[in-house]
Amino acid sequence: MQILITGGCGFIGTNFSKYWLEKYPEDKIINLDNVTYAGNIDNLKEFENNENYSFIKGDICDKALVESIMKDIDIVFNFAAESHVDNSIKGPMIFTETNVLGTHVLLESARNNKIKRFIHISTDEVYGSIKNGSFKETDILKPNSPYSASKAAAEMIARSYNITFNLPVIITRSSNNYGPYQYPEKVIPLFVTNLIENKKVPLYGTGMNVRDWIYVVDNCEAIDFISKNGKIGEIYNIGGGNEIPNIELTKKILKEMGKDESFIDHVEDRLAHDFRYSVNCEKINKLGWKPRFNFNNALKETIQWYKANEEWWRKLKK
Repeated sequence: MQILITGGCGFIGTNFSKYWLEKYPEDKIINLDNVTYAGNIDNLKEFENNENYSFIKGDICDKALVESIMKDIDIVFNFAAESHVDNSIKGPMIFTETNVLGTHVLLESARNNKIKRFIHISTDEVYGSIKNGSFKETDILKPNSPYSASKAAAEMIARSYNITFNLPVIITRSSNNYGPYQYPEKVIPLFVTNLIENKKVPLYGTGMNVRDWIYVVDNCEAIDFISKNGKIGEIYNIGGGNEIPNIELTKKILKEMGKDESFIDHVEDRLAHDFRYSVNCEKINKLGWKPRFNFNNALKETIQWYKANEEWWRKLKK
């Protein structure tokens, strides 16, 4: 198989590339990544001499480049995205350019080259916030940030290519991922690395906002599973089943790091801060997938990874 992974130098893309190269060593992978601030080419340095792995630095908005790559590809996994909500509030236009227009370029090239399967990686944030219950794949999308709006828009274009052109698209919507190689602007690596540096952790508002957490390897396995067992044209929620208020997550990290609550700095809340994300995962569960990793154990492993890889994240925080 010839696999195109877009955004393979980012957090989830890196972990997915490692996962695929190790599980399917006969497949050939092309990693197309623009290596923006959150991308790190060193993440996959161990595979640079692997004849079945190749890296191309480039923008998914570059039609000519995408077309030249897509000619021999069987499956596309589209991870490439601007993904930090705070950045989408400060500068939203790049989110539309990359997440919407970039996805459209990929879809059009995939259509031209009769790709066998196009797996579009989305987020539970497209649903918006929910106080009670959990979102199903058929629920109306009500994104509240420029980031989640751009991801919802990309999904709509992907869906249209399936309906209109019969492009074999599948969409996944995962909850908050955590694990190694996550850029230290996201809450878990930011808090862990701050505490290693003996700095306080900036917690939005009261910290009562609720998120569901999934270990990144679980998400990678789910995406692989869906690429083989999912139905064309369908959408699949991927959750970890680990809903927890941000304040409780913060306390877990503090305890693991041997710090007390004096290290919490309650900062002004984010604009339009979604209160709670929650996804119903019955659809993918019925197909036969469930997460493998225990939240507390995987969180401890994640913290240990950042402790053991200070060289990786220190240069990113400068």
